[in-house]
Amino acid sequence: MHNLANTLRPAILEEFIGQMHIVGKDKALYKLIKKKEIPHLFFYGKPGTGKTTLAKIIAKQSGLDFYYFNATSIKIEELRVVFKRYDGALMKPLIFIDEVHRLSKTQQEVLLPVMENYTAIIIGASTENPFFTLTAGIRSRSFLYEFKSLTKTDLQKLLNKAINTLDITLEVESFEYLINSSSGDGRALLNLLEYASKIHKEISLDTLKQLRNNSMGDGVSSKDSHYDITSAMIKSLRGSDIDASLYYLGRLIEGGESIDFITRRLVIFAGEDIGNANPNALNLAVSTMTACNKIGFPEGRIILGQCVVYLASCPKSNSSYNAINKTLSQIKDGKILQIPANIKDNAVGYKYPHDFGGWCEQKYLEEDLQLYQSNGIAFEKTLNEWIKKIRG
Repeated sequence: MHNLANTLRPAILEEFIGQMHIVGKDKALYKLIKKKEIPHLFFYGKPGTGKTTLAKIIAKQSGLDFYYFNATSIKIEELRVVFKRYDGALMKPLIFIDEVHRLSKTQQEVLLPVMENYTAIIIGASTENPFFTLTAGIRSRSFLYEFKSLTKTDLQKLLNKAINTLDITLEVESFEYLINSSSGDGRALLNLLEYASKIHKEISLDTLKQLRNNSMGDGVSSKDSHYDITSAMIKSLRGSDIDASLYYLGRLIEGGESIDFITRRLVIFAGEDIGNANPNALNLAVSTMTACNKIGFPEGRIILGQCVVYLASCPKSNSSYNAINKTLSQIKDGKILQIPANIKDNAVGYKYPHDFGGWCEQKYLEEDLQLYQSNGIAFEKTLNEWIKKIRG
C-alpha cells in the first residue's frame, strides 16, 4: 500500500513543488531536462525537499530506467550487474544513490568510467554537502545542487493537494500547525496529515499535537520563534555573554535553521557591532561562512561554535555602522555635493600624496562633513593614532 507521500509524488516537472532556483522554467537544469540532455547530478539538502522525487521525474521524462541504491548498504557487485545489463544497449539506466556522501573511494572509482562514457546517468542525494566526500574526478564530471527547505507557500500547495486527495477537512489552526511544525519538510507534513486522517476525517489541532508535540524544527519553525531566537543570539553576542550566545546558536542548529542563514547573521554582526574595534572578527566570520557552506552540518557546528565564542569575546563598536547610516541618510535627504576638480577623473591640480611623504593638505569634499565618530575602542584607538600620524 502506497503512503501519501508516494501517492502525491509528481510524475512531471511542471507538478514539482519547490526548488525553483534549480528547476524554474528559466533555469538551465529545467531546460536540460526538457531536452532530455541529463548530466550527472548530485543533490544535497534537508530531508523532504524533493531530491528523490526530482530524480524520478528526470528518469521518467527522459525515458530512462530508474534504479535506487543507498550508499549505506550498496555493494559494488550490484552496480556492476546493472551496468553489464545495459552494456551495448541503446537505453541508458539512471542510477540514483541516496546518502551519497557515504560512498567509499573504491565505490566512487567504479562509477568514474561509467560517468566518463555516459553509459549510465548517475544522480546522488545527501542531507549533507558531499563536496568534500566526493573525489575530484566525480565532481569534475557532474553538477552539485543544493535543495532548500520548502517555503510556506510550497507547503501550502502540497497540503491543499493532499486535502483534496484524502477528502478531509482541517481547522484553520490545524492547517497552520501542519505548515509551521513541518519546518520545510514536505514528507514530514504528509506523514503527519496521513496518520491524523486515519483517526478522523475532521482533523483537529489536538489530534496533530498528540501525534507530533514538537515541531520538526523546534524553535525556528514559526516566524515569531525564528526571529526571537536569532535576535536573542545577536543580543547575547552584543552583550559579550558567551554561554548565552552558544545556547541560542544551539537552538538555531537543533531547530533546523539553515547554515547559510546563521553564518550570514554572524558576518553582519561582525561588521555592525564589532567593526574596527577588531577587524579580524569580520575575517573570521566570512571564513566561517565559506567553510560552513562547503562543509554543512553536522561538522559545521564546530566552526560555528568557534566563531560565536570569538565574536562574543571581542570588544564592541558600532561607530562604522553609525557612520555609513548617517552618510546614506544625508544623501537621501539631498546632500549631493559637487566633486572638487582636483580629484575628478581628469584631475586638475591633484596632489599625489606619495610625493609628499604619504599625506598632503588638499580638498576631497566641497564642504566638511562630520560623518564618522570613533568610539576609541580597542583597535579603533590604534586607527585614530594612525590617522593623526599620517596627517602629521
